[in-house]
Amino acid sequence: MIMTYEKSLIDRRGRTYPRKNQYIIDLIEAKEIGSSPKYTKANHPYNIKLKEYENQKKALLEKAKSEASSDKHLPTDGKLKDLYIEKLVAEKMRSFYEENKDLSYDSLLDYRLNELDVNEIPKILDHDKFLKDSLKDALERQKNLTSEYIEAESKFIEADRKVLKERYEHDVAEIEEAFKEERISKKAYKATKEQLKQKFKDQNLKIDYRNPERSIKEEIESYNYKLKEDLKHSLKILEEERSDARRRTPIEVEKERPFKSIITAPIPGLGQLLNGQWQKALMFFIGALFVYFIAIPYALGFGNYQGDGIAGLISLAQGGKRLDRSIIFMIEGILALAFILIGLCILIGSFLDAYRAEKGEIQGIRPNSFFETRKYLRTDGFPYLITSPALLVIVFIVIVPIVTAILISFTNMDPQHQNKFTWIGLNNYISIASGQGIAGKAFWHIFGWTIMWTIAASTLAIVLGFIFALMVNNERIKGKKFFRTIYLLPWAIPAFITIMFFSIMTSRGGVITEAVNSLFNTSLDIKNNTVQTRTALVLLQGWLGHSYIFLLTTGVLQAIPKDLYEAASIDGATGFQRTLKITIPLVLFQISPMLINQYTFNFNNFSIIYLFNGGGPFNPQVYGNLAGSSDILISYIYNLTMNSQYQAIGAAITVFISIILIIISFFGYMKSSAFKEY
Repeated sequence: MIMTYEKSLIDRRGRTYPRKNQYIIDLIEAKEIGSSPKYTKANHPYNIKLKEYENQKKALLEKAKSEASSDKHLPTDGKLKDLYIEKLVAEKMRSFYEENKDLSYDSLLDYRLNELDVNEIPKILDHDKFLKDSLKDALERQKNLTSEYIEAESKFIEADRKVLKERYEHDVAEIEEAFKEERISKKAYKATKEQLKQKFKDQNLKIDYRNPERSIKEEIESYNYKLKEDLKHSLKILEEERSDARRRTPIEVEKERPFKSIITAPIPGLGQLLNGQWQKALMFFIGALFVYFIAIPYALGFGNYQGDGIAGLISLAQGGKRLDRSIIFMIEGILALAFILIGLCILIGSFLDAYRAEKGEIQGIRPNSFFETRKYLRTDGFPYLITSPALLVIVFIVIVPIVTAILISFTNMDPQHQNKFTWIGLNNYISIASGQGIAGKAFWHIFGWTIMWTIAASTLAIVLGFIFALMVNNERIKGKKFFRTIYLLPWAIPAFITIMFFSIMTSRGGVITEAVNSLFNTSLDIKNNTVQTRTALVLLQGWLGHSYIFLLTTGVLQAIPKDLYEAASIDGATGFQRTLKITIPLVLFQISPMLINQYTFNFNNFSIIYLFNGGGPFNPQVYGNLAGSSDILISYIYNLTMNSQYQAIGAAITVFISIILIIISFFGYMKSSAFKEY
């Protein structure tokens, strides 16, 4: 069977190159004319020549390295020693590579890399030698410093410093005199004086460096730093140039399909190893250890605390031991799925990486070296590198609990089935939708009140915050700091304290209740009346929440250019029209995402409901024994799960709430001007 090859190659930059492999060229020509190749792969003259080249190259390299390693001028420093050996080897191999550079693209790359070593390594070594000689000279000069010389120089320095000080004082006196005579402004006086002061400091610093001890010490420190950093920098530049040579030189392989990556897919890292990327292969091999020694065994039940891996997620401990708990089987099953998912990501990632590298080889693109991979991770790949650990944490502390709650909603976990429960499908959702079961009709009453509460409390807080911000930012208002402090107090004081305070004050016999009853001759009983409790909750949340909106709106109002209002006034716009057409649109544009968050927050605002009246007043005929007339869905879930252990129904309601909030947030953000592109 004649293999099909492309007639040309490309490098990583997309440039095309003609093929050099005569064996492949013959295959292409034979395919075009419909005949069989004249030579087989083994006896083709070109392949024989390639093999001879590789054998000669290997032998010459071994000989050159042996001779270079025994050179008597080898440096003692490890890195410099390696560089010196590379230089000697490159010089010895230069003629061989030059003679064979047109044989193949690999031999051309060998030649280019060798030329880089021949030309650049001596520069690195010479620069290092120069720095060491300079350091040695500086140390010698430091050693030869005499006290007489230092003392003599110090006298000159002090004399120059004295002259400098006198000049500075003279210049300052002139400036002060000019200021007193009002020939220059106060601002110019301060600026000029500051300039003279800075100039005096700079000149003093220059004089300090004339001190022989200090100047030589600084020089020695500079050379020591350069010896360390310049070598690193030079080696990095050399690697960059080597990488550039690799990018400019295509590769030619005798295959038309990426079979290595497919064959090695079950073993992460093996494909990279066969592609010559051993550092990357090592990282994927570590991933393979996780896949085959942690993920798969755990999914099969090995190493589980009590569960049975993925099988336990299906069985939920049914038919197991008496002490087995379904919830543990479920959680460990979910963890097993998470491990398998991570393992699949490793397998797929390894396969795709090896596949792309091998496919690139077929096209003519060389696989990345470790230097290029590391460079990618430091630049374009850096965001992925630093977010990967966070993503893993999110999987286990966010996604696993969410999945657990969702799955519990499909079970019959209730007070009678705490240790062992089973899958019951959509029964919980059906009972909620139909108003039957433990949820009964109470769910829809509570859901309706939750919607009313969310809209009323959030809207009140937004309106109050916006109005107060407009008032405080009005130019005619005096004492703005005082009003800002007052309006921010509800946000500054912990909500827990405020809620408990008003709960006590509005209870039967409380100060607020008694004051209102006496003032208006009424009989308020806020905490025992459904309408009054709900009204108090809305007002209280409006007061608690308006401070945040006030703060946001104030910041936006201060950023609105006054020119807009002035232009509108010139056009005859009234104050109301300016607010309606300028202020409100600009404020909404900036803070609409936060306003949406207010609604989603209050939809799940458990603390105020629980702390103010515990969900009461209670009406068992309407709400049953598990909820009160001021309970919202989140507090109802708390009563179901924590107080009564109806976890399955509670989980189903939680899923219901989550879907609603996701829909509200999605459409809210989509409609928000803040997320539109202009």
